[in-house]
Amino acid sequence: MTDFSVLDLVPVREGGTVSDAFSAATRLAQTAEEVGCKRFWIAEHHAMQGIAGGATSVVLAHIGNATSTIRIGSGGIMLPNHTPFQIAEQFGTLDALFPGRVDLGLGRAPGAGPELQRALRKDLHRAAEMFPQDVAELMALMAGETAIHPTPGLGAKPEFWMLGSSLFGAQLAAKLGLPYAFASHFAPDHLDNALALYRRDFQPSAHCAKPHVMAAMNLFVAETEEEAEYLASSQLQAFVALRTGTPGKLPPPIRGYRESLPAQAQAMLAHIGQASATGTPQQAAEAVRGFIARTGADEIVFGGSMFDDEARCRSLRLAMSALGS
Repeated sequence: MTDFSVLDLVPVREGGTVSDAFSAATRLAQTAEEVGCKRFWIAEHHAMQGIAGGATSVVLAHIGNATSTIRIGSGGIMLPNHTPFQIAEQFGTLDALFPGRVDLGLGRAPGAGPELQRALRKDLHRAAEMFPQDVAELMALMAGETAIHPTPGLGAKPEFWMLGSSLFGAQLAAKLGLPYAFASHFAPDHLDNALALYRRDFQPSAHCAKPHVMAAMNLFVAETEEEAEYLASSQLQAFVALRTGTPGKLPPPIRGYRESLPAQAQAMLAHIGQASATGTPQQAAEAVRGFIARTGADEIVFGGSMFDDEARCRSLRLAMSALGS
């Protein structure tokens, strides 16, 4: 049986505040718990005015307090931005606050220009090269296998995940015996090859006895296909803005937005949207089931920012109801 989860970027909407974004994320997490989702993940991004999840562990503490059963976690922590010791303390704290509910998804991509590197006081490209060693050190810190013991952190048992959008993450996840989450919702190119490599080379570990795959999809569901496409247009605009170097806050939806774009932009959105479920509940459920059949994923995590946060909650309810029928 496939599990379903939610990935939230904690979008800051045009005309809204960061506080509004946190309130919307809380309502979405509560909805996800209510409809039976397994996990609620927050993604780490920095210096982007439209995304409020930069202090990921702090946001997760808030989400954890607002929920009671759903797993909470990072999708993911970009480890090159931090030291393993810092993350051991942060997620050791979360594990102590919410025992048995915490996931620690780790990614390698620093995704930062010179300004952010200076702000973080890090050579992020060099740090990215050290990613495998840093993952091993982080695990060792929590297991008490290092000279210094983080408190909190020592003995913490978050569920470790490896994230990726290329073959590198698949190789490392297989070598370390970790569950693997692929970012197919925005980088679908290497999906099939990465999953095949991961399953072929997987080495069982204390963390995971057999390969376990999560794949990401964008989800936009409404009573009609036209309304779902309308709701999706906020994220489509955000994608275009990001790819053209003009990112900002999440804009309100526009009817007929996709058709208004030049052919090149439409092709870009079609390419990114390979892992999407947009339409009525029945259409979305068919798309999700088809994607599961293609990937053999054990879990699907749903992304997809909407300007109307209540519409996103309703979208999730409709999809989960259709998938359960």
